[in-house]
Amino acid sequence: MAALIEPQPLVVAGLVDTHIHPDKTGWGDRWMRRRPAPTLDDLIANNVLALSEYGRTVEERAHALLSHALRNGTLAMRAHVDVGTEVGLAHVEGVRAAAERVGPDLTVQIVCFPQFGLLTNPGTLDLMAASLDAGADVVGGIDPLGRDGDVAGHLDAVFGLSGRSGRDLDIHLHDGGEAGLAQIREIAARTRAAGMQGAVTVSHAFALCDASLPSLPETLDAVAEARLWITTCALGPDPVPDLDLFESHGVQLAAGSDGVRDSWSPFGTGSMVDRAHLLAYRTGAITDAELERCCRIASVDGGRMLGIPDLDVEVDATSATRLEFDSPSIAQLIVDRPAPARVIRHGRVL
Repeated sequence: MAALIEPQPLVVAGLVDTHIHPDKTGWGDRWMRRRPAPTLDDLIANNVLALSEYGRTVEERAHALLSHALRNGTLAMRAHVDVGTEVGLAHVEGVRAAAERVGPDLTVQIVCFPQFGLLTNPGTLDLMAASLDAGADVVGGIDPLGRDGDVAGHLDAVFGLSGRSGRDLDIHLHDGGEAGLAQIREIAARTRAAGMQGAVTVSHAFALCDASLPSLPETLDAVAEARLWITTCALGPDPVPDLDLFESHGVQLAAGSDGVRDSWSPFGTGSMVDRAHLLAYRTGAITDAELERCCRIASVDGGRMLGIPDLDVEVDATSATRLEFDSPSIAQLIVDRPAPARVIRHGRVL
């Protein structure tokens, strides 16, 4: 009788979550009832109220989420963690402790994130500088115009801290319209002037998703010239990039989860296969090539953005870092959303 041939697993590069907020998660905690929040200010206010309602510490909740993400094939993430007078450095210290408990199989870059404002929240910049010695890796920013009301002042502060510390920079930018595009062009200009090409990320960048804006083409060209990274989370009501348009202009794009089961939203699974599925669904992916592109954005491109050598290349069955799935193709994997059969990092099966 002929010997049975075992089906070969589908080999995929390690997944990378380039935008997540593990200090805000309720993963592993009791269910949280969310309050209505029609504006960004309302969402942030609800976040403050939720701090006293969690049943577990930042470290415990973050550890639960990070461990779950690792089991689902996420091998690296950029964690945006609140820093400000409301929380001090406690959230950075909690997420760093959680990352150390998970161990080196999950690479965690922490962004010191001025969620509550920077110029409008005196003392925050000093705390951000201190956080870089307390476990943070990357300088963050948020809506220079919409949140702080001072584009030049905000960018002076974050580019200054980034330059003095030699750290990368990652700026949340929710502001839409031409005002949002103008801020992105200014970030691109400062990036070039500082010689920081490839080291600056604009997260969300919703203005880049609005094809009706007259200055969109020139802004996309400026983004590409400065080698800015853009991250998208393909959230329910939020704008998503036109992937073909971004590619035609040479814009670098990676993907993340954003909030996972936090005060902002009850949704999120911590699985980047799920996130690639959502990105494909939101951008109207149909062909195998379009589905495979969403997988690449959630894996190899994220590894390139974070500068992690074993995650920024395509892999095969001999690669020391890889994921193995019981799926016939990457396209079907993105549609079916299974968990990996095996997660392998540096030659070790996790």
